Amino acid sequence: MTTTAFITHRDCWLHDMGTFHPECPDRLAAINDRLIAAGLDMYLSFYDAPLATDEQIVRVHPANYLAELNASVPDHGIRHLDPDTAMSSGTMKAALRSAGAGVLATDLVLKGEIENAFCAVRPPGHHAERGKAMGFCFLNNVAIAARHALEAHGLERVAIVDFDVHHGNGTEDAFRDDPRVLMVSIFQHPFYPYSGADCTAPNMVNVPVPAGTRGDAFRTIVAERWMPALREHKPQMVFISAGFDAHYEDDMGSVGLVESDYVWVTEQIKAVAEECGHKNIVSILEGGYSLSSLARSVVAHIKALADL
Repeated sequence: MTTTAFITHRDCWLHDMGTFHPECPDRLAAINDRLIAAGLDMYLSFYDAPLATDEQIVRVHPANYLAELNASVPDHGIRHLDPDTAMSSGTMKAALRSAGAGVLATDLVLKGEIENAFCAVRPPGHHAERGKAMGFCFLNNVAIAARHALEAHGLERVAIVDFDVHHGNGTEDAFRDDPRVLMVSIFQHPFYPYSGADCTAPNMVNVPVPAGTRGDAFRTIVAERWMPALREHKPQMVFISAGFDAHYEDDMGSVGLVESDYVWVTEQIKAVAEECGHKNIVSILEGGYSLSSLARSVVAHIKALADL
């Protein structure tokens, strides 16, 4: 059996926020091309992402918010919800596939069909608050997947690891003060969305870092802040908000990680899961906008997940 699932869907390419927008379909094309060039396709199990159901979504987002999103979809052209975040006619289909990917990944892992999964999906999700689309995000994919593990599978404790260069304000909004969910994160600060640094919720281990932070400081934070919190929480499943825009080649931020840092942190996450008696990990793509560094980093991350 292959240990790692790769979950995506062509519908995720339908979402279009306009020419020259950094969150573009080419991101998935770059990942696919690099995956094949690296010869990884023969070592992975491939799945098409299903459409997330209303029942799965409303565990995180109110029904009226979902209705507002559906009503905002334009028949043609692009409709902006804020200066950064816009919808096209294919946006909701892409968003539902992206959320559905995390749900399917959770099911596959918890049924023992695979050990872990990577969801190559867009639009990303970790900025989507319970009732607000923002930061290129509409539905909070990782929050929907985590709630599915808790509510549909009856898990008692899960963890979310977020190494995107931006703070996952939407994920924090979903789980702040929920003792079942531990969130550990780093993010450049002060920086969009200008949140996270002042959160005092005991289940939020937010570590803001200044522009110019490099891999050695990142690894120290993981070892000294994340790992002890994860071990104390003893999650039965770990979700990763896998943003790769902290790479030094990515102009979206000013943090200088490289592929070896993503490999190392993936190995640390796997190690703490095994310490907790399982290998249950679901990783979902968030940011990453330099196509070359995004593709290289995703492939390095998947290799680490799959022990290749």
